Amino acid sequence: MAVRLDHTIVPARDGEAAARWFADVFGTPEPIRFSVFWQVTTANGVDLDFDTHGADGQFTTGHYAFRVDHSEFDAIFERIRSSGSSYWADPGRRQVGRINHHDGGRGVYFPNPDGHLFEIITVPYGGALKPD
Repeated sequence: MAVRLDHTIVPARDGEAAARWFADVFGTPEPIRFSVFWQVTTANGVDLDFDTHGADGQFTTGHYAFRVDHSEFDAIFERIRSSGSSYWADPGRRQVGRINHHDGGRGVYFPNPDGHLFEIITVPYGGALKPD
């Protein structure tokens, strides 16, 4: 049996607001309520389950990377820039206001309102296209 990622939990101060932010920036369908989560499904069927974490809002932030085609990159990147969000060409956040061109593609890192680092890339690292 092939192992495939089905879903992951994304901690948030407000799960609904975080899921709606994701849907707006990434251009996905509206999130749906599933149990205690607000769920967004990606094109390859992986669900992001945004979970509100307690009244204190304390959680460890993560890094979430998404491969998109060139036209999706353009649209998402424009929404990032239009929002006034910071963005970087590197995960260390040293190359401010730039994108990278690793392996002949494009990539950029940007924060969500909860402090997670999101990334979009057009070519997987190493340059070889991975099967969907």
